[in-house]
Amino acid sequence: MVTIQLRQLEVPPGQRLLLHNVSWVEFEAILAELGEHRNTRIAYDHSLLEIMAPLPEHEYFKQSLSIAIEDIAEVLEQNYESYGSTTWRKQAEQAGLEPDNCFYFQNEAQVRGKLTFDLSQDPPPDLALEVDLTSKSLNRFPIYQRLGIPEIWCYDQGQLTVYLLQADGYHLSTQSQVFPTLKVQELPQLIHAHRDRGRLALRRAVRVWAREQTNR
Repeated sequence: MVTIQLRQLEVPPGQRLLLHNVSWVEFEAILAELGEHRNTRIAYDHSLLEIMAPLPEHEYFKQSLSIAIEDIAEVLEQNYESYGSTTWRKQAEQAGLEPDNCFYFQNEAQVRGKLTFDLSQDPPPDLALEVDLTSKSLNRFPIYQRLGIPEIWCYDQGQLTVYLLQADGYHLSTQSQVFPTLKVQELPQLIHAHRDRGRLALRRAVRVWAREQTNR
C-alpha cells in the first residue's frame, strides 16, 4: 500500500481533484493537513471530497463582487461581516464547504466580532458567493442547503444569478433578500464596463449605482 501525503498532490489552477470514500474523520484530518494558508477550495458531501484550485479570472470576479457587496452595504448603511472562504461544516449533515466569500447581514449582530463558529449553535452566513460553478464537480446546492445558508449569488460567464433557500431547496429569484431594493444582477455589467479603468473607478461606479437604485 502506498501512502501519499496531500501536500504532495499539486492541483493546477482551474483543475480539481475528487476523492471518494472520505470519512468525516479523514475530512477533518485533510483540512488540518492542508492548513488555512492555501489557494485551494474544498467541498465535502457524504464521503465525496473535492479540492479545487481557482484561476486568476475566478479570483478577479470573486474579489470584484465581494468589494461591490461591501460598497453597497456602506451606501445603504447596513452592518455586515465578511468571512471569506471560511470552512463551514456540519458533521450531523455530512456537509462541508468553502464558499468564494460569505457575509452576515440579517444575523450580523449575533456574530459580530466572532472568530470561531459552530453551526450547531451559530447561525450560518446570510449570503454566500460562488464564482464559476460549472468548473466544480460536486453539486454545491445540496451542501449549502444542509448548512442552511439562505441566499447564494452565483456568477458564471458574465451572469449573476440569485438563489433563495426554500423548504424544497434553492429557487431562482429576481430579488435578493440582502439587498431587496437593488437589481443586483446588473453588477457584472458594471464590473465589465470598468475593468480597464481601475479599481477606484469601479468602486465609485458601484456606489453611484447603488445610490441611484435606492433613490428610484
